[in-house]
Amino acid sequence: MKTILYISCSARQYHPDQSEHISISRELGEVFLKEFKSGYGQLEVIHRDLSVQPPSFITTDFLAATFSDDVSEEQQKVLAESDALIQEVVDADVIVISSPMYNYGMPAVLKAWFDQVIRIGKTFTFDLARGDKPLEPILSGKQLVLLASWGEFNFKKGDPLYSMNHLTSHIEQLCPYLGAEQFFEIASEYQEFGDERHVQSKAQAFDEAKALARKLAGNE
Repeated sequence: MKTILYISCSARQYHPDQSEHISISRELGEVFLKEFKSGYGQLEVIHRDLSVQPPSFITTDFLAATFSDDVSEEQQKVLAESDALIQEVVDADVIVISSPMYNYGMPAVLKAWFDQVIRIGKTFTFDLARGDKPLEPILSGKQLVLLASWGEFNFKKGDPLYSMNHLTSHIEQLCPYLGAEQFFEIASEYQEFGDERHVQSKAQAFDEAKALARKLAGNE
C-alpha cells in the first residue's frame, strides 16, 4: 500500500459544478489523485487543507522547545502540532503539493507548514563536525509533486522568467528535508490573461498530471 500526503493551500476552493473563481491548483490536485487511484489499488490519501486548517506560525516558545535537550510537558504541548504534521510526512511515500503562486512565491500558510515540519532532530540533524555543511536530512526515499498555477507565464524551470519563480525553486530546495529524492513540477500558466493560451496551458497541465500519476503509480 502507498500513502500520499496531499497538501492544498489555495485561498480559493474547487467545486466541479462551478466554472468561475475556482482554484486551478486544487483542480490539478484532484485530477492527479483520481488518476493515481485508478492505477493503484491500495492507496491511502492524507489530505491536509492548509487554507481550512492553517498551521501555526513559529514563535519564541516553539524555537525554544525545538532546541531544548530536556523537553518539558509544557513544551511538548507547544510541539504537538509540529509532531503531528511531521508524522504525516514520515508516513507518506509521495507528497503532493497543490499551490498557487502568490506574489511570485508560496502562500503564507504553505510557508508556515514547512516551518512546522522541517525541524531539527526530526527531519534533519545539525553537526558542526561536518564543517561548512552541518545540516543533513534524516528522511529519504520519497517523491514530491508540485501542482501549481500562476497568472503570468514563462516561470517554469528553464524558462526565461524562472528566476522570478520563488515558489518552485523554494520548494525544490526544501525537498531533501522532507525526504524527497525526486521532484516534479507541473504548472498551469496565463490565468490572468484568460485567453486561448491559458486554455491550452491548463489542458496541457491536466494531461501532464495524469501522465505523471500513472508513472508514479507504476502503470507506465
